[in-house]
Amino acid sequence: MELVIMAAGMGSRFGGLKQVEPMNDNGEFIIDYSIFDAIRSGFDKVVFIIKEENYDLFRDTVGKRIEDKIKVEYVFQKLEDIPEGFKVPEGREKPWGTGHAILACRNVVKDDFIIINADDFYGRDAFKTAAEFITSKNKCKLKKIFKKLFCKKDDFALIAYEVQNTISDNGATKRGVCSEENGLLSHIEECSVEKKNGKIFATPLDTTNTKQITKKQLVSMNMWCFTPRLFKYLEKDFATFLAENVEKNPLKCEYLIPTIIDDMSNKKLVKVYIKHTTAKWYGVTYKEDKPFVVNALKQMTSSGEYPQNLWK
Repeated sequence: MELVIMAAGMGSRFGGLKQVEPMNDNGEFIIDYSIFDAIRSGFDKVVFIIKEENYDLFRDTVGKRIEDKIKVEYVFQKLEDIPEGFKVPEGREKPWGTGHAILACRNVVKDDFIIINADDFYGRDAFKTAAEFITSKNKCKLKKIFKKLFCKKDDFALIAYEVQNTISDNGATKRGVCSEENGLLSHIEECSVEKKNGKIFATPLDTTNTKQITKKQLVSMNMWCFTPRLFKYLEKDFATFLAENVEKNPLKCEYLIPTIIDDMSNKKLVKVYIKHTTAKWYGVTYKEDKPFVVNALKQMTSSGEYPQNLWK
């Protein structure tokens, strides 16, 4: 099982390269906790998706700390990595989105894998849940006819959180609001989610139709279980996305994993299981979030959930 970490984002709302912002006295980052949880859940390889100009920074910090613990590879998300016949719009600086980031891994990821954001703390239960999904579907012992129905090795999964466990007190955050049917993801809608006066509201990114959602509403934190079959779809679909969107929104259009998976599911190309996690998210979307995250990690260390130093 492989862990793919998306770390090419600019961190504009946070005001810097938040992926390498120290979160404890040892100089460890949120990303360290994710890798630690992945290793103890059985993952044996990590792939960092980064900007090429940040390679030395990542290699000299996180990379060197974990190279003797897990296999490490790096891939670069480049604006110019687009299909033949297209060109980068003049003035475009923003990355092409999470779908494009995952596509950058097509030559190095060979096994079942999960993806996560570099600047989000997912919690041990989330990694455990993902590992259990991958191992269970690959070890299915049922007869072939039942295997076809229930245990396809190419099925995907979303590790879904209760929205109340994913809220920042310092502003709105993007979340994929999920609909579930018979244990499968039936729809996902990217929304801006915010807590106001004790209530939680979601506004779809492409409309202004704000609606109140329950505290237990399941949302995506971009933790997905995939197989390499995803790359074949992305290679074709990304070209379609560029043809349909670049002219309309050349500087800001994004090729996003939730939209891609929703489309694959609607076309009956894949089953996407929803796997609930009880974990609580912590992240540094805004600078004001950092003290809260630092304190939460300190408490988890004091309770014995994590060692004082992750890598010693």
